[in-house]
Amino acid sequence: VAIASSGAILSVMIMSILVKTDKITASIESEEVISNSFLGPFFDVFPTLAKEVMIALLPIVIIFVFFQIISFKLPRRSLHKIFKGILYTFFGLVIFLVGVNAGFMEVGKVVGYELASLENKSIIVIVGFVLGLVTILAEPAVYVLNRQIETVTSGFVKRKTVLMFLCIGVGGAVALSVIRILIPEIKLWHYLLPGYIIACIMTFFTPKLFVGIAFDSGGVASGPMTATFILAFTQGAADAVDHADILIDGFGVIALVALTPLIALQILGILYKVYSKKKGINVDG
Repeated sequence: VAIASSGAILSVMIMSILVKTDKITASIESEEVISNSFLGPFFDVFPTLAKEVMIALLPIVIIFVFFQIISFKLPRRSLHKIFKGILYTFFGLVIFLVGVNAGFMEVGKVVGYELASLENKSIIVIVGFVLGLVTILAEPAVYVLNRQIETVTSGFVKRKTVLMFLCIGVGGAVALSVIRILIPEIKLWHYLLPGYIIACIMTFFTPKLFVGIAFDSGGVASGPMTATFILAFTQGAADAVDHADILIDGFGVIALVALTPLIALQILGILYKVYSKKKGINVDG
């Protein structure tokens, strides 16, 4: 997951160099929609999003069917389970994206804007930290990863412990992102460069078991919940601060969310290493 994320980072940077996007400016336009129907806004976006999800899943289905015909030859019962899972995935994605586009992102922008407009700026930093803590609890991929970690390690690494360190890391990332918006002298690379240097140095001292877990956790933590609510929250905050830019300062929070778990979980790995030495257990692979 960590290696796959680096490919996306490089490709977007190359794209920005080729198309010369440094002159783009943006602002958030809030639209007040009056509807007599509570479900009206959701039904408006449903057809478009259903089509997009269908297009996204179609290549996976085609590849599976192709290999089922020429190679897999799975029994009918297994096929029924797989296609039932695909249907669940389709409807789950559609419902999630409808909720996000019809209201969830707008709520994040409004909350960020209103808190950043207050005179006491420390409030938005504290709220950002708390939002990071609770948002990661709703990330579906985090639960999948934590369950796999506990299963593969036969319960040696508890998923609740991993989740606790993830929450602290993500909460800190959101708080740091808000501070970057409030203080114009702080740039994104001021966080990322030393952060990744620290994360890479820690790999020499962290048990091998935790290195892969930590780097994968960074990609998993920056999932759909974070990308929708937290990103909208920071964009709303950047829109409210006079010296901040929505494009430059509003984005970048996901990068920090992907960074802090690398450090947090490697710290957990070092703590496990110390604990294991006392118990006479080898966690270095």
